[in-house]
Amino acid sequence: MPVIEHQQFIKAPAEVCFDLARNVDIHTQTTFKTKERVVGGVTEGLLEQGDTVTWEAIHFGIKQRLTAKVTLMEKPHKFVDIMVKGAFQSFVHTHQFIEEAGGTLMIDTFQYKSPFGLIGVAADKLFLEEYMRAFIISRAKELKKIAENMD
Repeated sequence: MPVIEHQQFIKAPAEVCFDLARNVDIHTQTTFKTKERVVGGVTEGLLEQGDTVTWEAIHFGIKQRLTAKVTLMEKPHKFVDIMVKGAFQSFVHTHQFIEEAGGTLMIDTFQYKSPFGLIGVAADKLFLEEYMRAFIISRAKELKKIAENMD
């Protein structure tokens, strides 16, 4: 089961980073490369514990839907969402925000299991793990831009 961890320092308070990361509207802005849009569940504003959201996006040239549920919320330091329906067999995405001098260290930990047994394991090694790493890094960089350019 691959685990992807990415750390991004952001020159903004933890509360700001935390709220941006769980904001449905900001999510669509930070995932523009995959044309993500919300099609079900919470459709705007801030996600809270127990909320679900269904995203539609284009990955590998294929339109896909994924429903995630927020299972843990420790404001403003941590929240966790899990896949309840989608292309993966499972995933758990932990978002952590650690206040540091001059800003916040945002840590994304994404643990997933691909479907299709050994074929899925091969796909992880060949391309999927790197694709997911690039997706998480891209989103973190976009969140950083937004947080650091707020007035």
